[in-house]
Amino acid sequence: MPAQPQIHSAADSLARQRRMAGSLRESGLRHGDRVALLTAGTTATVDLVLAASRSGVVPVPLDPRLTPRERAVVLDQVEPTLVVDEPAVLDALDHGPELDLDPYPRCRPMHFTSGTTGRPKGVWSGWLSPEHAEAAALEERALWGFRPDDLNLAVSPLYHSAPLRFAIGTLLAGGSVAVVPFEPAAVARAFGDLRPTTMFCVPAHLQRLFAHADELGERLPTDSFRLVAHAGAPCPTPVRLRAHDELGADVVWEFYGSTEGQFTACPATEWRERPGTLGRARPGRVVWTDGDDQIWCAVPPWARFEYWRDPDKTASAWTDSPDGPSFTVGDLGRVEDGHVFLDARRTDLVITGGVNVYPAEVEDVLGAVPGVRDVAVFGRQDDRWGQRVCAAWVGDATEEELRAVAAEQLAPPKRPKEYEHLEDLPRTATGKVRRTELA
Repeated sequence: MPAQPQIHSAADSLARQRRMAGSLRESGLRHGDRVALLTAGTTATVDLVLAASRSGVVPVPLDPRLTPRERAVVLDQVEPTLVVDEPAVLDALDHGPELDLDPYPRCRPMHFTSGTTGRPKGVWSGWLSPEHAEAAALEERALWGFRPDDLNLAVSPLYHSAPLRFAIGTLLAGGSVAVVPFEPAAVARAFGDLRPTTMFCVPAHLQRLFAHADELGERLPTDSFRLVAHAGAPCPTPVRLRAHDELGADVVWEFYGSTEGQFTACPATEWRERPGTLGRARPGRVVWTDGDDQIWCAVPPWARFEYWRDPDKTASAWTDSPDGPSFTVGDLGRVEDGHVFLDARRTDLVITGGVNVYPAEVEDVLGAVPGVRDVAVFGRQDDRWGQRVCAAWVGDATEEELRAVAAEQLAPPKRPKEYEHLEDLPRTATGKVRRTELA
């Protein structure tokens, strides 16, 4: 049986953060420099992100499964002073002289998102003043109730913004964190052994946990939880209702947001009163829609962002409103009596197991395969993952050739699970691919 995961306390984390910050300084990193992190998620991952963001260095968490091509595209933009891509490098940072830290992170980690261009772009918060840094941390604490007796169970990859945010919020509030990479049996065992109080997950995690419990004919030991939040993909109603029943309607929450920022938070009790809602706008925000039903969110100064070194893309994401500067990620929906409903994710986005996959990025890779004259990537509904990535192509290339290139150049979530060879792709009169028709 695998060793039981260790509980990482706020005190242990703070001591390691100080040592890691000292190592970053000794390694020559100065204010504004970037450190790229490409190792499997552990408590040391969280500590390095905090050590960097509390000492003037920008942490850039990346998927360690990125192929050399994908990694190069991101690192060329980031120009990191330090790349942490081996466990030994991460461990070595734990031996520096202790450095004093800011009370709260002075920036958000820079996460990358691709969008419709196919080229990943960093979401950069800018440097926060001490007052805004404190406001950002306390806002999260007030919303989720992070407290010193919390144990956050991190089961999602820590290079994603949501699980990292929950772990960071817990540690800053004096609580503890345990990291258990998702595998149903291991996570179910951790429920009973560790008695966690909070967890972030995606709907696919809940679905697999319930299936595991059904196989064993047992009920999951979930009575220690006070908060289980899910997001990242639409949650099938049967899974949602079972979560409400087994974990408690007073425990389960859903929230809607993106790498760029968070829009809403919705307790299960509110969803049961208004099925389909994503809840109301988070405190301090106003969610509204324009004449094209595009969802916008007005946010306080500490929740603003820009796309790293891309002023044009930044400008297109922001607008002024009576409630202040507002951003959009292109989703469509409506607001009824303050309750937000999502009608359609941005056209090109495929969400598989809570991971955002942007067709343009996959199409760039497959379109370069010799013999491919045209290609379109789209999502199909999937009972296990929410959606699965699919590709249709025109040309003489074989499916085997496409799969080989995808395996070489794309991280696993981006690789199409299904391929279809067509004579022509369905297009609108203006030349846009009809992805819904393909799906």
